[in-house]
Amino acid sequence: MRRRHCTLALPALAALAQPALARSPSSLTLGMTLEPPGLDPTAGAASAIAEIMLYNVFETLTKIRPDASVGPLLAQSWHSSPDLKQWTFHLREDARFSNGAPLTAQTVQWAFTRAASEGSTNKDRRTFTAMRQIAAPDERTVRIELEQPDADLPFKLGQATAIIVEPGSAAGNATRPVGSGPYVLDKWQRGASLTLKAWPQWREAGAIAIGRAVFRFISDPAAQVAALLAGDVDAFVRMSERGAARLKADGRFALLQSGSRAKTIVAFNHRHAALRDVRVRRALCAAIDRQAVLQAGQNGLGTPIGSYYTPGSPGYVDLTGVNAYDPDKARQLLKEALPDGPLSLTLTLPPTPYARQGGEVVAAQLAQAGVRVKVQNVEWAQWLSHVYGQAQFDLTLISHVEPLDLGNWSKPGYYWGYENPAFNALYERLRASADEGERLKLLEQAQRLLAEDAAAIFLYQPHWLTAARKGLQGLWEQMPISVNDLATLRWQ
Repeated sequence: MRRRHCTLALPALAALAQPALARSPSSLTLGMTLEPPGLDPTAGAASAIAEIMLYNVFETLTKIRPDASVGPLLAQSWHSSPDLKQWTFHLREDARFSNGAPLTAQTVQWAFTRAASEGSTNKDRRTFTAMRQIAAPDERTVRIELEQPDADLPFKLGQATAIIVEPGSAAGNATRPVGSGPYVLDKWQRGASLTLKAWPQWREAGAIAIGRAVFRFISDPAAQVAALLAGDVDAFVRMSERGAARLKADGRFALLQSGSRAKTIVAFNHRHAALRDVRVRRALCAAIDRQAVLQAGQNGLGTPIGSYYTPGSPGYVDLTGVNAYDPDKARQLLKEALPDGPLSLTLTLPPTPYARQGGEVVAAQLAQAGVRVKVQNVEWAQWLSHVYGQAQFDLTLISHVEPLDLGNWSKPGYYWGYENPAFNALYERLRASADEGERLKLLEQAQRLLAEDAAAIFLYQPHWLTAARKGLQGLWEQMPISVNDLATLRWQ
């Protein structure tokens, strides 16, 4: 998917009628829908943490680029053995943390060992437990021996869960983050905004154009547009599409539409007695018109999906026909599976506009199939605690934005409670394979198994909409991960 620029030329008089937006050439205000619950990407699952902290305050060995390729960051270079089980990373010599501590191979060794520890709350802990040995033969070399081949390791080590933390400050990173990146925390006004300021002692401080960046948290779609039009926000990344028309009619803004690796789904709690029956799950899938939910939740900006994988990713297969929209089939399957009465379920919705708006359509369509649905709206902290943390839900509509997270379906104790030995065995074969052709075949089989098992209602891959004041350069053209890379931004 390529970036599309959506702008509308205005008559001269209309353009003159618009007020000028005052700004400093070294400052920037970015809008975000959700506020992070904390600032440590290794301790929480919320993607809003990475949107602020990754590559800005915290750094990783590698850096994921907008086109999903991987480049150097704290590691200047790396190589692997032919079997992809042994990886060697060579660290740069000039990296330091904002508290003055040097970054060494021993630091990396400690950070990855911590991520793999039994008490780790890192949501990608499996990446680090798969490291059989993490060696530091000298201060600039890290050698990792894996239990199984992993061609995707450089990509995984560029994600927020693989940040390199300074041991002495790690315990306070949730509120007092100490990283090796170009920015440090200035202030955090809970419920309103968070400000980062450029760190003058960063190794390449002269290349940073934005000296001060303010992240404002605005969840209401109308308020997002109002903040842009009033000049309170310079850019809004991954904003609601509801206000696009008004912004297109204003010559001060450019609208960018980018692809993603996100999967928006209605997750089932497989611990629920009725939802353990594949006939019930298939019925719920057949009751939902993906395109209608996409239109309601994303104003149509996205691509329907039939499994937990996105178009454009290696090995993608279009499986939207496996559980196609068929209300009659949905009613028939429910009658077969539950002859004694209607199914009653609670649909728990987080505060994001796509969930609240799309959830209304999901609830209505399930009701048309004969399912009694109670909609429960919760705030983000409640969703993270009760749904994700304690699995207290029946259904929930959520977008999983991480790439390479197909393995969540084989993760013991994951919030949706899916347990399928056939999938687990298939995924282990996928993890162990070093042959690209075989991996692509196994990826197709894994996608098909999840679709045929109706593991969730797979809805769509969202396309992100970013509105930015003209003159702001360096915004990512694509979004393989959720990040706002401030070092790439500057005013023209």
